[in-house]
Amino acid sequence: MPVFTRLRRSSRPVDGLSDAEPETRRDERAEEEKEGNEREPGGRSRLARLRTRHPRAARALRWTTTTLAAALILGALLLPNTLPAVGPRSFTRIPAEAVIGAVVVLWLPRRPRLVAAVLYGVGLTALTAVNLLDMGFNEYLGRGFNAALDWDLLPDAQAYVGDTLGGGVATAAAVGAIVLVLLLAAVMVAATVRLSDLLVRHRPRAARGALIAGVVWVTCSALGLTLFGGPIASERGAGALRVHAQRTVESLRDEAAFAKHAQADTFGNTPPDQLLPDLRGKDVIFTFIESYGRSAVEDPIIAPGVDRTLETSGKALAKAGFAARSGWLTSATYGGSSWLGHSTTMSGLWIDNQRRYRTVTAGDHLTLTKAFRKSGAWDTVGVMPGVQKGWPEEKWYGLDKLYDAYDLGYKGPKFSWSTMPDQYALEAFQRRVHGKKRDKPLMSFVILTSSHQPWAPLPEMVGWDELGDGSRFDAIEKAGNEASDVITDTTRSRQEYGKSIQYSVTSLTQWLERYGTDDTVLVFLGDHQPMARVSGTRASRDVPVSIVAKDPKVLDKVAGWNWTEGLKPGRDAPVWKMSSFRDRFLKAYGSTPHRSGG
Repeated sequence: MPVFTRLRRSSRPVDGLSDAEPETRRDERAEEEKEGNEREPGGRSRLARLRTRHPRAARALRWTTTTLAAALILGALLLPNTLPAVGPRSFTRIPAEAVIGAVVVLWLPRRPRLVAAVLYGVGLTALTAVNLLDMGFNEYLGRGFNAALDWDLLPDAQAYVGDTLGGGVATAAAVGAIVLVLLLAAVMVAATVRLSDLLVRHRPRAARGALIAGVVWVTCSALGLTLFGGPIASERGAGALRVHAQRTVESLRDEAAFAKHAQADTFGNTPPDQLLPDLRGKDVIFTFIESYGRSAVEDPIIAPGVDRTLETSGKALAKAGFAARSGWLTSATYGGSSWLGHSTTMSGLWIDNQRRYRTVTAGDHLTLTKAFRKSGAWDTVGVMPGVQKGWPEEKWYGLDKLYDAYDLGYKGPKFSWSTMPDQYALEAFQRRVHGKKRDKPLMSFVILTSSHQPWAPLPEMVGWDELGDGSRFDAIEKAGNEASDVITDTTRSRQEYGKSIQYSVTSLTQWLERYGTDDTVLVFLGDHQPMARVSGTRASRDVPVSIVAKDPKVLDKVAGWNWTEGLKPGRDAPVWKMSSFRDRFLKAYGSTPHRSGG
């Protein structure tokens, strides 16, 4: 009887866990079982054996793993979305998301806690991915990543890497990016699960720590306390995801509003005979120079060489009887996506993203180039050496004929992304199009590509009579810089960018000097500034624009614009939005507004 009584009064069996055992102890036992699931014949786990034989090494490994897990999570929560902001100061913050995560982990039962930890790790992976995408987009395009608009640009980015560094590198980069994201997700989830288990094993101390951290965070937030120029109380992670969500929603709303706006057109119903009457009989050429931005003529490192080229070219044109006026346009894009700058200039609409571009090019909005065709007084052609596949926008631009990379007879080497040197493209344009006799004058839409990043290798000017089929450039391309050496060096990128602009401007102005007539009117401008590493993180989006002609009446029509004489716009020259150019140009040369749409 006494023995039976003692057994009955025992509150805990010798082996196992009773139903009344605290959850903390159950979690500890579960953790021990998980760590010892691979046991040796003697029944001891390998981890236990390691702890017994090498206690210091085991303890060091445990602390190292835990510390790395905590650093990874805090790093993901505090990671900035721009490269210049990355530094030790950015990580001296208290992230609210870490405090909230700790509280949730301590409150939840074991299985829901495991699910929460996994989801938290996945969320941190997504946060890190969008921050890295933001870094890349800010570096190259001067804006953050937009999940609603920018996925279509990723194949273009891969194609650019392929043209610049080779197809193998592009494929390896794409595969590497996918593997990196998957690896990051696995490591991040492992880190969140490990820390959640650690917090629960030390629940009392963890709860006190979370409470203290929460009080400190609220106090710092309420008092606005800062450290190294930033708030101590951070909600960077949640704020970043919130910004991306808002950006996505706003982009979707913008699509419908822009589609309605694009239906209205000041010149949509203008009769053909009232379009551009003051340019009748003139050969008009609209030329975009890739990445020709304000930095090219004002940056202290880049500008000296470009300014000398503009001065020399201006004097040569003046000697040939040409005069010029120049101003500034604020581009709808920055660092890339040149087609947004082209379409904004020609349509008179602000087209600053891919969705707007698709919306407007799917309609029949009147472009400046189409106005020439609609008038019936011009033949219209496009010369686009950068186009290497079907280009349905040809119809939207109103071009009778398009000459792409395969139509210009080039047999020489590519210069990185650029399929052919500008000098060759212009000479081919002269031989195949501009120099031929025709019943009507010509309106030409020409895109020059030699100044496209990475600015290595660069072509050089050769004798115009020596161009042939372009094979002349083989030796120049082989002797040029490697793209990989230039694109990773900021100073060299800026230097080579300046040289590329000098080359493009020289090619164009020499072509005009050589082949221009009394009836030639050249309008040339940049499509956007070069990327931030070259133009600077706070550079404007302005690009130079010039009108060049022999007939003084052509420039008299724009005298009221107050543009600067010559090829270089002055610092105080007017700055207009790029989308305003179409209407100003049409009105200056006699077009009569007849509105269409809403």
